[in-house]
Amino acid sequence: RNKRQVFKFKKRGDYLDATAELPEPHEFNAVLKLKHGSKTEKHEIEFVEDHHHHEHDDDHDQSHEHGRTFAQIRKMIQASKLSSWVKDKAVAVFHRVAVAEGKIHGHPPEDVHFHEVGAVDSIVDIVGACVALEMLGKPRVLAANPIEGTGTIRCAHGTFPIPAPATLEILRAREVTLQQCEEPGELITPTGAAILAEFVENFGGMPPLAIEKIGYGLGTRQNKTRPNVLRAMLGSAPSATTANDWETDTIAVLETNLDDINAEVLGAFVEKAFAAGALDVFHVSVQMKKNRPGVLLTVLCAATDADRFGEMILRETTAFGVRRTSAERRKLKREIVSVKTPFGEVSVKLGRLNGDVIQSSPEFESCRQVAEKSGAPLRAVYDAAKKALKI
Repeated sequence: RNKRQVFKFKKRGDYLDATAELPEPHEFNAVLKLKHGSKTEKHEIEFVEDHHHHEHDDDHDQSHEHGRTFAQIRKMIQASKLSSWVKDKAVAVFHRVAVAEGKIHGHPPEDVHFHEVGAVDSIVDIVGACVALEMLGKPRVLAANPIEGTGTIRCAHGTFPIPAPATLEILRAREVTLQQCEEPGELITPTGAAILAEFVENFGGMPPLAIEKIGYGLGTRQNKTRPNVLRAMLGSAPSATTANDWETDTIAVLETNLDDINAEVLGAFVEKAFAAGALDVFHVSVQMKKNRPGVLLTVLCAATDADRFGEMILRETTAFGVRRTSAERRKLKREIVSVKTPFGEVSVKLGRLNGDVIQSSPEFESCRQVAEKSGAPLRAVYDAAKKALKI
């Protein structure tokens, strides 16, 4: 914040190499002092960090020369003492950047060298964001559609129009709606884009929210048309403030109409989608255009898995398109208990609301195993489990 900072550099060929980690942003105006014997020359320059123009000196650390690879960063994170959730999420964020950079340069993600994103401060930014979300209880993350600035930016590969190539590719892969404003300069970095793409369930206007806490992050750059501020709000949906203690979440609903799919292929898709982690998969008969009979295929999944299951539908069925919507769920608190029956112990699922059991259902697989072992009819085992509940 307008505080003067001093850094030392070493001359390597036709470039200067910082001997210490530089602060964000990696582009700023600097006063360069060059010593020539007893004389010192001063030059005011625009500083741009560039890892690609290093000479291949034998004594120069190549990991610093080209930046760390995705494989190196992943190894660093996995070897840390962070929680499993933070490790998985941090690696996932870096993977999004690696995939984007790999597509731009024509390299596999594992071989991609990170430049600015590979710097220690950017690693801290990504890991720190994951740790912060874990400390907040791993909340659902919603965000407004991102807004980018205009103009050009100088990076390791030269001068590019804003948005930067990696930023644009990361947001494109997540199908995020992006717009530009009149602010000159970069407002969204690849790091920020990857964090948004990984964690945000839905982009758009703010939903009804009971706001609990507000946080502000202020950048050091002075923007011309808007404040350089990131605002985050922690809150709960209005329904969470009612007396009901049900659980809530938001899921993705994927749908497509099919009138030319083989029944066996459709059945195989349902099995594959369940095996891949879909919350539910079903199809119903519908009447399509030109009065043709068809099926409406629906897949329910976590919002973060929507792209994966959307691709599966397009690859595994005859669909030419997939509709995606979001749905909020209200769920009973669930509990699995064992009950004794004349045929053996059976697992039963209970659903509670405000402490009261209002739903109960014997687990099919448990009933089937007991029926096979005892030789009793499956229906008899099921009825005995219901009777043993005494609810």
